[in-house]
Amino acid sequence: MKKHSIFLAAALVLCGCQGPEVPADYDVIDRLPAIYPDYTEVTVPINIAPLTFELEDSATQMITRFSAGDELVVCEGLKAQPTMKQWKRLKTAAADGKMSVEVFAERSGHWSRYAPFSIYVSTDSIDPWLSYRMISPSYVTYEELTLNQRCLENYDERVMVDNMLCGTEATGQCVNCHNYQQQNPRRMQFHARQYHGGTIIVYDGKIKKVNMRNDSTISAGVYPTWHPTLPLIVYSTNHTSQSFHTRDLNKIEVFDSASDLILYNVETNEVSQVENDSTEFEVFPFWAPDGKTLYYCSAHFEFRDTVEASVETIMRAKEIKYSLYRKSFDAQTLTFGPREMVYDADSLGLSATLPRISPDGRFLMFTLGEYGVFHIWHRDADLYMMDLTTGEVRPMDELNSPETESYHSWSSTGRWVAFSSRRDDGGYTRPFFAHIDSEGRATKPFELPQRDPDHHRQLMKSYNIPEFMLGPVTVSPQEFADVLKASDGEPVRWVTRSRR
Repeated sequence: MKKHSIFLAAALVLCGCQGPEVPADYDVIDRLPAIYPDYTEVTVPINIAPLTFELEDSATQMITRFSAGDELVVCEGLKAQPTMKQWKRLKTAAADGKMSVEVFAERSGHWSRYAPFSIYVSTDSIDPWLSYRMISPSYVTYEELTLNQRCLENYDERVMVDNMLCGTEATGQCVNCHNYQQQNPRRMQFHARQYHGGTIIVYDGKIKKVNMRNDSTISAGVYPTWHPTLPLIVYSTNHTSQSFHTRDLNKIEVFDSASDLILYNVETNEVSQVENDSTEFEVFPFWAPDGKTLYYCSAHFEFRDTVEASVETIMRAKEIKYSLYRKSFDAQTLTFGPREMVYDADSLGLSATLPRISPDGRFLMFTLGEYGVFHIWHRDADLYMMDLTTGEVRPMDELNSPETESYHSWSSTGRWVAFSSRRDDGGYTRPFFAHIDSEGRATKPFELPQRDPDHHRQLMKSYNIPEFMLGPVTVSPQEFADVLKASDGEPVRWVTRSRR
């Protein structure tokens, strides 16, 4: 380490009311500080909440200096926590550039300074809200879950749907699969399972509960995708089961023993078939941004009929490989064309799920793993990107980690992605974000900022299905609970449409 001394004459913007100062004498450590969350060399949007962090190395005190242009902010304490006003000034000074961060640590009365790092500030704004399900990794308290929404411009987090308002145990249920039309919080849906089961649809201020169970479908709607402009939602319908491993690093296997695709019309309450091949498991639909093409996953599987279907699928789980397909769509007749192969993961001995198309229609991001459909439980799952103009497919090495990367969504501009990762500890999913450039390249991802940087380590819950929103959902948790409990839901009407 090198010895260094400085004299400070500049006026500082101080984090603490006592006016902390950068130490005048310190040793230099020629490496970046180990901090949590790891915000070293990340790119963030101009409208993101303050990035706070703590030092991973042991120390008795820490001083952090942020600088951008003429702006200086000094924070004292083992947690660097600039205020909203200070952070705004720093971001403004660093717009389309960078702010420099210096971390000083005291040990045994001696100060050391780590190598400075940068935080790059993009003028590409991120959608201001994110929603997700908060769930404990326990099957004893699974009913104690919520759908939450968080303002990314500050730390405001609100409960959107509170499952406990509807009942527990014999009268309980779970809620899941929140989804929006073009990130519009006034056009959303989510499901409730079990006692008060049904699908809640919010459409321009009107709320209704729909009973999508029908003799012509496998189940009620499961995984949804809103049409970009029309009042239409495509769902998969699934027979889903789960199995607990005893000697596998992947603790749980979630799998389907049957799945099809259906089309639901929000205005007419009609349901029609999209795909129902008995030898195919179709799942995870997603509309292209022009609304003319539906992407989805499908795995070919033929039962041997030697045991019950769900038993056979778990026994042969590692044989099930999903590939990516698409079907053209005619908005006048509400019919779909024949399926086309997009990415043949099965021929590579792999399984592709969760196709998501960028708003400009050029890039398809998906999750790739060794087998199966529920990659959130698979440690080998990684994010991949396909350029739909060239067909090139590559792993998103910029985003991936040795742990699980899974559920992902594009921002409305296509310049940001949110995704779930278990890179922190291998057990809990947390939201991460990254900037995507015009060629589909991503910057180093950063974790959802919190006022207290230790928040996620203290929170024993996972974030499921991060979805961008252009604003908050204004329906209250009690309103949602009242609608769920009021009835069994409006029954859908099955219609048969010819296929093109």
